[in-house]
Amino acid sequence: MNADFYSLGAAGEVTGSKHVLEIDGKSYLIDCGAFQGSRAEADRKNRNFGIAVDRIDGAILTHGHHDHCGLFPLLVKRGYTGNIYATPASRDIASLIMMDSAHIQASDAKYLSRQAQKKGEKFDWTPLYDEQDAIQATSQMVGVSYNRPLYIGDGVSLEFHDAGHILGSAIASITVKRDGGELLIFAGGDLGRKGKPIIRDPAIPGGAPDYIILESTYGDRLHDSAADAIEKLADIARRTVKSRGRILIPSFAVERTQELVYYFHLLVDRRVIPEIPIFVDSPMATNATTIFQVHPECYDDDVMEAFIKHHKNPFGFNSLHFTTSVQESMALNDHAGPLIIISADGMCEAGRIQHHLIHSIEDPNTTILTVGYMAENTLGRRIRNRESEIKIHGQWFKLKARVEEINAFSAHADYAESLEWLRAIDTSRLKGILLVHGEKKAQAFLKKHLEQNGFPNTQIVQYGKTYKLG
Repeated sequence: MNADFYSLGAAGEVTGSKHVLEIDGKSYLIDCGAFQGSRAEADRKNRNFGIAVDRIDGAILTHGHHDHCGLFPLLVKRGYTGNIYATPASRDIASLIMMDSAHIQASDAKYLSRQAQKKGEKFDWTPLYDEQDAIQATSQMVGVSYNRPLYIGDGVSLEFHDAGHILGSAIASITVKRDGGELLIFAGGDLGRKGKPIIRDPAIPGGAPDYIILESTYGDRLHDSAADAIEKLADIARRTVKSRGRILIPSFAVERTQELVYYFHLLVDRRVIPEIPIFVDSPMATNATTIFQVHPECYDDDVMEAFIKHHKNPFGFNSLHFTTSVQESMALNDHAGPLIIISADGMCEAGRIQHHLIHSIEDPNTTILTVGYMAENTLGRRIRNRESEIKIHGQWFKLKARVEEINAFSAHADYAESLEWLRAIDTSRLKGILLVHGEKKAQAFLKKHLEQNGFPNTQIVQYGKTYKLG
């Protein structure tokens, strides 16, 4: 049996997950995500697959985040006709994310074309794909429930286990049986955390893996405790009520938005904070919340009991409002405080959050609350770093708003949680851990941490380098 692994994205960086497992000449693609960051660099990387489409015999989607699913429509557009295996919830979320991406690209093309015309410049940028490509990619997705092994190739079986990261997220357990030998690989997309609301804790897959492909987004950090995070959230809310200001929360439409709504609901319910108007200003987040409601198979026990047994909606309460139209979104700029606006994109790279930032970034009574990972070269990272001047839509703004960060809401395991998960697995046959999806500093720290705690065969995956498995 000849087995190789190589990465074409999220190697030494966080976005653009795209990995290949090659078994006796048959190639299986694990995720096909979009790069995010500097527009020109991301566009160049997204157009360069690094593998011929006709070499791919099957594809696996670990979860529906844009940096894991966002290029499947381009893969299909270029001629891939095979299956894309995903959990049912991931299929629904990915469909939403891919369609939204196609819509944003079409809007960007129109906007950039108009700007070029005004300047008398030539415009030749085209979207990576359109909505029809996104629809086709969704049609090629095969829903595979958790803990239901399925053969995806000759002697190659796939089983999904709950990764505890977002709704439907999965650890792909891939078993290869050839020539009397057996190889077991745990290919994680993103690894979640214990004790998160709504979804279950990361599963501990059965079997003794030979190799584990492990993300390292927070490889050099420890998250705050959930209790401390909720108290900080309450303090920010109370301060905002006092100043009659606003809180802007750039948030991913899937998981983080629903989690924040859940926590605010909890704080109001316990009378820790007064009711504050909360606006979820993201059509995608509104649609994603609907997807949450139709996938109770992913809930943890508490939410399952509230939702199923007591018919309570954990994603809504009286002070919560979902905006849909552009007009409703624009009206929020004139809305008197206090109020909270949760809006996508989570890294501030697109979407309505940019317009709210333009309106409020120079207001000292505004708090910009970051609650998730901000990749290098993104607008969100520059805000989180508290740069004195911020460029949005070609204009420069003074950063006078208050910037706060709560990292306990992250859906990624930190280095202690990653180690805890590894220690719960049967590692009696483990030959190596391959680190992907992390910046260099975080990966170097996690590698050293794992080596010092019983996992000496840990490697940082380099882009395009082939790693022999077996």
